[in-house]
Amino acid sequence: MRTSEALFPAGRQALYEINRYSAAIRSGDLLFVSGQVGSRSDGSPEPEFEAQVQRAFDNLAAVLKAAGCTFDDIVDVTTFHTDPERQFEAVTAVRTKAFPQAPYPNWTAVGVTWLAGFDFEIKVIARVPQAA
Repeated sequence: MRTSEALFPAGRQALYEINRYSAAIRSGDLLFVSGQVGSRSDGSPEPEFEAQVQRAFDNLAAVLKAAGCTFDDIVDVTTFHTDPERQFEAVTAVRTKAFPQAPYPNWTAVGVTWLAGFDFEIKVIARVPQAA
């Protein structure tokens, strides 16, 4: 018996259906969010790197919201970078806005050679807050 639930942000489910994966899976009180990239509503990448990173974080926020979560609920982050050394400053600027104070989530950054036309991807695990 399956005890997990697929979640999708408003207005983007069609993009996930085309590629046959879920934006996030809730299992118990944990939310496993698929990698979010800086894609526009039509699925195309933001051309400028800084805007692409911000859009990836915005897309992540939309997935979190669909599950009743915020950035405060994130416990683990994995990011993928096509040029980590050159991109570090831009990613840090957006990251600092998303996580302005301790406790910060765990974070693993991975350098990669290909992200399907994107230069940055972020995936997270969050704890879903209990309903009040």
